[in-house]
Amino acid sequence: MATTENIGAPPGTLIYTGEARTDRIKITLIEYNEAEFFEDVYYDLDDCLSHVKPNMVKWINVEGVHETSLVEAIGKLYNIHPLTLEDVVHVDQRPKFEDFEHYVVAIMKMITYNKEVESEQLAIILCENTVISFQEPHLGDAFDIIRTRLRQGKGRVRKLGADYLAYALMDAVVDCYFTAIEKIGDKIEEIEEDIISNSNKKSLLQLYHLKREMIYLRKQVWPMRDLINNMIRSETTLINASSDMYLRDLSDHVTRIIDTVETYRDLLSGIMDIYLSSNANRMNEVMKVLTIMSSIFIPVTFIAGVYGMNFDNMPELHSRSGYFVTWGVMLSLIIGLLIYFKRKKWM
Repeated sequence: MATTENIGAPPGTLIYTGEARTDRIKITLIEYNEAEFFEDVYYDLDDCLSHVKPNMVKWINVEGVHETSLVEAIGKLYNIHPLTLEDVVHVDQRPKFEDFEHYVVAIMKMITYNKEVESEQLAIILCENTVISFQEPHLGDAFDIIRTRLRQGKGRVRKLGADYLAYALMDAVVDCYFTAIEKIGDKIEEIEEDIISNSNKKSLLQLYHLKREMIYLRKQVWPMRDLINNMIRSETTLINASSDMYLRDLSDHVTRIIDTVETYRDLLSGIMDIYLSSNANRMNEVMKVLTIMSSIFIPVTFIAGVYGMNFDNMPELHSRSGYFVTWGVMLSLIIGLLIYFKRKKWM
């Protein structure tokens, strides 16, 4: 992750802060209008740019940001500010939206859930008739449905401009949030049933792990509402007024996700309380049984202790019936105490 290499570096210095990678960066170019469509994959930027056509909406998807020289070259070509490029290669950025003169940029996290929450940074830069997306390559992406619509010419995406494409990409990412939260909800139900029926240390560890994941998810989702609202309020000419209704709908989706995340956090806290209460009740039951047993055997132990003393002048010591009388007294005490505890509903 982040290293000390970027500490004290001038603003705008491109230093990749993710995991070390050596694989080649994949660039996917999609160009389209209502009548035409073109798609191809490149591993060289110049080769990709040689196929860019005017008068078409362009989507350049860059999988991998560890080659900072390539990111810098794209930034120079599209006049992207160095501070934006710095945010692209710093993969632990907080989700945000920024408005510049020639472009706007939205940085967010793509969330997936496969036994645990996984995320990768996504940067979407909207320029004139062009959308550039930078993503880390290790988890795939949520854009297959958008690619299918573009290839088949279905929906509005081929009929509208680059701003609608940027919205569609963000909407696909938010839809993945719903999928991840649904899986987390199923996991919470499993843990809740397990803890109620048979709480153990394994359930507690799973519960703590889920709580940490919900905290991380909340950290990534909460800023998304501000991100989208800032896009709606932006005065940039790159986002058409017709896209505002779609962005407002996306804001509603994010609000629903935030409400669900908060509900699950409260539910997890409640399950934790149930777990602690269950353990406390179990301990109380154990202490109750031990206390009852102690209360029963204390007077019996006292009698046994008295008649276990080795004194010759004890009155009952030489009595033929003394042994049986002592047993009778002790059994009577035990039975009497059991009846008393039963009537008091202490057992």
